[in-house]
Amino acid sequence: MNIGKDYHLSYCTNIHPGETWAAVFETLQKYILPIKANLSPDKPFGIGLRLSDLASKELEQENHLPQFKNWLQEHDLYVFTMNGFPFGGFHQQVVKDEVHQPDWTTTARPAYTIRLARILAYLLPDGLEGSISTSPLSYKLWFKDDAEKTDQVFEQATRHLAMVVENLIKIKEQTGKLIHIDIEPEPDGLLETSKEFMHYYEEWLLPKAGLYLENQLGLDQQGAQSAIREHIQLCYDVCHFALAYEEPTDVIQALSQKGIKIGKVQISAALKADLPTNIEAREELAQEFAAFNEPTYLHQVIVRNTNNTFTQYNDLPVALEHIKNPEAVEWRSHFHVPVFLDRYHKLQSTQVEIVKVFKLLAEQAFTNHLEVETYTWGVLPEEIKQDLGASIQRELEWVLQNIKVAD
Repeated sequence: MNIGKDYHLSYCTNIHPGETWAAVFETLQKYILPIKANLSPDKPFGIGLRLSDLASKELEQENHLPQFKNWLQEHDLYVFTMNGFPFGGFHQQVVKDEVHQPDWTTTARPAYTIRLARILAYLLPDGLEGSISTSPLSYKLWFKDDAEKTDQVFEQATRHLAMVVENLIKIKEQTGKLIHIDIEPEPDGLLETSKEFMHYYEEWLLPKAGLYLENQLGLDQQGAQSAIREHIQLCYDVCHFALAYEEPTDVIQALSQKGIKIGKVQISAALKADLPTNIEAREELAQEFAAFNEPTYLHQVIVRNTNNTFTQYNDLPVALEHIKNPEAVEWRSHFHVPVFLDRYHKLQSTQVEIVKVFKLLAEQAFTNHLEVETYTWGVLPEEIKQDLGASIQRELEWVLQNIKVAD
């Protein structure tokens, strides 16, 4: 939906199970229409669309895509952003590190991303930019302590991203639609912090993808790097940067200084807790965290220690074995909780980080694509689960009540 001048807010439909186009369209009809009627009855309502690889292929078959566009127009809906991170099944199965498969070293990942860009260009209203978030290239622990293999991954991923940019340039020339791919750092991703993202962008993406574009399209160095800056941006997932203990002000300022754009903000919150010195109290917190220990997704834990260093565990069950460590003073866990939830029993959320981002957005207008992304409704503790449609609406209402955007 439009909020303020030229800002677009929605929720990511990766919340909903469904890997076929028929299943996706069914959930859109079931949930989007009543939410729009309640929150944006007289104005267009935007959709943050998630399509699996299979669904994206099916949507381009027969007459599905024109029919979908007609349905959007009929109901005063529009698609402005897509989630191209999860490639295949994302619900009701073990996902864990497989969410990164296929990674950016494969040919399947750029093919999928280019297909999403074609679809988005067709659906995107005139005058709007389109954004597609994507994975942080690969999963870091697959290549741990192997610098040579890591460099090979960067090399292959960069070439594939350059191919995507080449296609996005052609899409813009043919349709007038600007689409950018927004890389989403996350815990244990090959890119998981702003520092890692910016280093990759400057040391790999700009020079190596730039050279590819110079050779393929005849661009000069400045033109090639300008195209990369336009078509490859950052997806600022608030939960993920909170997990890295990065201050939004510092991240956004550093990106601005380097001329790297933020394509969209994913509004999300993680679990957190300040750890008391009392062992019994810590055991109680362990029981609280254990309620979120479920087998579908990875729930990394990043620990802040007394000397302000950090310890990272690749999943919640591993971390729970170390909760009594006296050096640990704070836990943050990669479990997307509802953004309207500031605490759950003795646990807290990183909701305050969302508020910080909103404040910066009002001051700097660094992006106009905003997407709530709480995909964990199916695996939340029963006490938190409510009617899904009402819960999605409640999250959007919380955003509307707490956000102020620049005019």
